Amino acid sequence: MKALVYVTMKPTVLDPQGQTVARTLNSLGHKSIAGVRQGKYFEISIAEGAAKEQVRTEMEQIAHDVLANPVIEDYRIEIVD
Repeated sequence: MKALVYVTMKPTVLDPQGQTVARTLNSLGHKSIAGVRQGKYFEISIAEGAAKEQVRTEMEQIAHDVLANPVIEDYRIEIVD
């Protein structure tokens, strides 16, 4: 089992790195790009035999306390078998 955690800036927070990427893409001729938001991706392997609901609870705590800054970032967790 794996937990996939996606961390992105909240929509109300400026994303200077994303803006730079968008400008660069436009300058390279990709005029259809209206905006870019950057983020982080974590793939976490789970030990054999762990209960799925316990894993989800633990991943919520880890994402909130360690992987994301909940003041400026949102996160989404997927548990895959």
